[in-house]
Amino acid sequence: MIVAAAAEHAGRPALILGLEGESDPGIAEFRHAWVKWGEIGRIDALIREHGATEIVLVGTVSRRPDFRSIALDPLALKSLPRLAGITLGGDDTVLAKAVRFFEGLGHRVVGAHEIAPELVAGADALTRCTPSRAARDDIALAMRAARAVGDLDAGQGAVAVERRVVALEGAEGTDAMLARVGELRAAGRLSWKGRMGVFAKCAKPRQDLRVDMPTIGAQTVELAAAAGLAGIAVEAGRVMIVDRDEAVRRADEAGMFIVGEGAGTVADS
Repeated sequence: MIVAAAAEHAGRPALILGLEGESDPGIAEFRHAWVKWGEIGRIDALIREHGATEIVLVGTVSRRPDFRSIALDPLALKSLPRLAGITLGGDDTVLAKAVRFFEGLGHRVVGAHEIAPELVAGADALTRCTPSRAARDDIALAMRAARAVGDLDAGQGAVAVERRVVALEGAEGTDAMLARVGELRAAGRLSWKGRMGVFAKCAKPRQDLRVDMPTIGAQTVELAAAAGLAGIAVEAGRVMIVDRDEAVRRADEAGMFIVGEGAGTVADS
């Protein structure tokens, strides 16, 4: 919805196609239509009826579809071999296949960061609080760890505390990983006083930023705060901060920092 609002603000009429059971009901605030898994022909028709020249794939899907249990329209049936193959592989592989599929229908896929560049993190601190020397060491380690799991197409984030990696993001996603850190601390498996440690998030080395630019937001801040972390570091130019004002406000209230690291530039892989 944030991307749609940015498009409208820039004078680019937006149509949101929401996947039933996955998309936020709030899309009703915009010109929209609901679609189901398997309605490829309807999706293609809606895009063409809207006169769209560009499409943006945003949001997350909680589970991959089982094509044996959904109703396929004629275009989906015709494309079944390609659609079935899309679900095989890691997230990067799946998304790359999805882009090629829509491009094969004649559509141009663009990134959310191209529509709303103001959401992309810069190389600076967004909060009143800034990283200490110890936090800088944790940032460097957590960034290295996040890039390592990203190289395996496994995740985009990591947590380091006192120069020790304590969590790596996998299929569970960022929120569940941060919640796990909080649970480990509550159980005494991890222990420190006050706020300490860093959650770092960066793009995977071969990530196509048109369809899967990493994001953080106010919820990320809440979970990092609950886990007792000192702050959040994101890869500059390659991570978006949604609900930026709210995320910064919550971080300031918690005495945490949010900082963009590195001189990254937006570049599709």
